[in-house]
Amino acid sequence: MTDYRRACALADVPEQGAVRVTVDGEILAVVRDEGELHAISDTCTHEDVSLSEGEIEDGEVECWLHGSRFDLVTGRPTCLPATRPVAVYPVTTQGEDVLVDIDHPLNQEKSA
Repeated sequence: MTDYRRACALADVPEQGAVRVTVDGEILAVVRDEGELHAISDTCTHEDVSLSEGEIEDGEVECWLHGSRFDLVTGRPTCLPATRPVAVYPVTTQGEDVLVDIDHPLNQEKSA
């Protein structure tokens, strides 16, 4: 069972990029990459850095501070220094709203 909550307006998400949002206390990055929407924990697992400020390219987000990259579908790090995945959440749209289910991470990694 899913419990989607409004994260932001679809218009708030850049065509190729991310926006930082808070959904019931969880800080997330809602990301659009090549037309696909993703929702991940906004905090890099290597340092306490906002991933929504990083570059989005080829299905990954790059942490702007030390260059760790995370797969937007699995949350797994694809290069060092990060070694732990970020949480990835189900995301959908309803009308002009982006909805996220923060209670059921797709990869069972929930930010600390």
